[in-house]
Amino acid sequence: MRSPAACSRGEGRHMNIKEFIRTIPDYPKPGIQFRDITTLLGDPAGFSGAVDALVALHDGAKFDIVAGIEARGFILGGAVAHRLGLGFVPVRKKGKLPFTSIGQDYDLEYGTDTVEIHIDAIKDGERVLLIDDLIATGGTAEAAVKLIGRAGGNVAAASFVIELPELGGRGRLEAFDIEVLSLCAYEGH
Repeated sequence: MRSPAACSRGEGRHMNIKEFIRTIPDYPKPGIQFRDITTLLGDPAGFSGAVDALVALHDGAKFDIVAGIEARGFILGGAVAHRLGLGFVPVRKKGKLPFTSIGQDYDLEYGTDTVEIHIDAIKDGERVLLIDDLIATGGTAEAAVKLIGRAGGNVAAASFVIELPELGGRGRLEAFDIEVLSLCAYEGH
């Protein structure tokens, strides 16, 4: 397993992803350092470089489809799917999909939530690349992995722009024998 890197490769040159990410202190509550990727997405070189770097993490790997977790995972995952010439599956919050769907509950700090996909989004045996902007505790990503598995797919790898290693999300996914990669890591919350 590769560990998260502070820098990634983008557009044929080294690019420090962290230079494109804004940190907002005390959001959404005191003591939290919110890592805002809207600045990365809004910068043409940053966005393109991040997508290129996510694709490069899996150089030579074979996937059948890319899945992205709502909402920033849609933006990144859709772009990665395009670059790989693959289809895209949105992993949505409950009640947002128009067709028959299956769901997976997961725990939040105060309660539960549910992610869903259409029942026909993934074919039996498909190798799935899961994409999101950030992995912290890994609860949402783990729910997506379980959901994709129930649909017949196999999450072979999961990639994130940002990892918060102290919160243990990597281990939750690695317990499913999933390769977990990230473009950069931040200590703390």
